[in-house]
Amino acid sequence: MSGILNSSIGRKFAMALSALFLMIFLLQHFIINFSSIVSADAFNNMSHFMGTNWLIQYLMQPVLIFGVMFHFIMGFVLEIKNKSARQIKYAKNNGAANSSWMSRNMIYSGLFILIFLIIHFIDFWIPEINTKYIQGDMSGLLPSGEYRYYEELVHKFQPMWRVALYCLGFVFLALHLMHGFMSAFQSVGANNKYTKALKGFGKAYAIVIPLGFIIIALVHHFNH
Repeated sequence: MSGILNSSIGRKFAMALSALFLMIFLLQHFIINFSSIVSADAFNNMSHFMGTNWLIQYLMQPVLIFGVMFHFIMGFVLEIKNKSARQIKYAKNNGAANSSWMSRNMIYSGLFILIFLIIHFIDFWIPEINTKYIQGDMSGLLPSGEYRYYEELVHKFQPMWRVALYCLGFVFLALHLMHGFMSAFQSVGANNKYTKALKGFGKAYAIVIPLGFIIIALVHHFNH
């Protein structure tokens, strides 16, 4: 593993694999959260399954956390390596002519997303871990006998500042995905007759998924 990460191509390949893994998780996370504006019961049932299934909790969750940490650390490593490799300075360099704004600013959108993720963990993941593993309540039930997940989600999206922060975070995610989606596929060698279709799918993914999360936050804020 260390040998692969010592080469520029190896680092980009590893970065791409972690990106594709996180995009699959993001889609699954979106599907579950979107169900909350369709059916509270469906959201509660799926959330309880995800939160108590031993395979997800003790295998997939640590893998996901490692994937998130690896992706961001590798992103910063690649940015530092790329900057140190640019030893030839040109008097005039029109960066916009050679690359898109999104590709030139991936590090900044990534940094904002990292800050957003930390806040998201503080909002949802840490309280969940506290309830289940410190307080020892694995039932997921309210005193009324109903699952607590939907009520907790709705409660989180009542403050306008949190909704605004989440919306801004998903705007940055959309910008990050616009370039990151195709960059990940190109890094693993997916340049073929399906490239045009992948680009179309990538743009749709980069718009629809973050927009869907924004809609979820807004619906819960204004409907309760």
